[in-house]
Amino acid sequence: MLRVLVVDHDPERADKVRQALEEDPNLQVQVASVKAGHLLGLLRQAEPDVLIVDLDLPDRDTIEQLRVATRERPRPIVMFVDQSDTEAMRAAVGAGVSAYVVDGLKPGRVKAILDVAVARFQEFDRLRRELDLAKTSLAERKLIDRAKGILMRARGFGEEEAYNLLRSKAMKEQKKVGEIAQSVITAAELLK
Repeated sequence: MLRVLVVDHDPERADKVRQALEEDPNLQVQVASVKAGHLLGLLRQAEPDVLIVDLDLPDRDTIEQLRVATRERPRPIVMFVDQSDTEAMRAAVGAGVSAYVVDGLKPGRVKAILDVAVARFQEFDRLRRELDLAKTSLAERKLIDRAKGILMRARGFGEEEAYNLLRSKAMKEQKKVGEIAQSVITAAELLK
């Protein structure tokens, strides 16, 4: 079940959105009105899975609070605004907003927009995790190559022998090859 927080200064409109979303039994909807500067606190307290925000035009304070909230806990964010502003839209997207919809919040289309925002967020999150994994793998590969070089020079090993030594030590100690490589590098630096 997805916990959705609807933040809107217009209680009547927020209630219509809540009713439209509650037609989906997989959504648990909470509505809140928040004063300027208190959005981050509300998000920390409510811990929603998805955030829907309706504003006339997002201000810098709201954007910054969304940026901090996204850093702390990424989640799909749908922002409905009444006025178009390219700079505000770019800032909102940069702060983690998944969907930025101009022309205000209309209850009848909220569910479809929410579904798209969640799907886009999940795809972006998957890509981010893949990128993080690739960066980690590359960094580990560099450590291993550096450790192999140290072993090759120190022991006169070939590249394959050096790697096999790192790998067997990792298996013996039930560690990753990258951790053993880091140990070799650290030891070599101490002996300089």
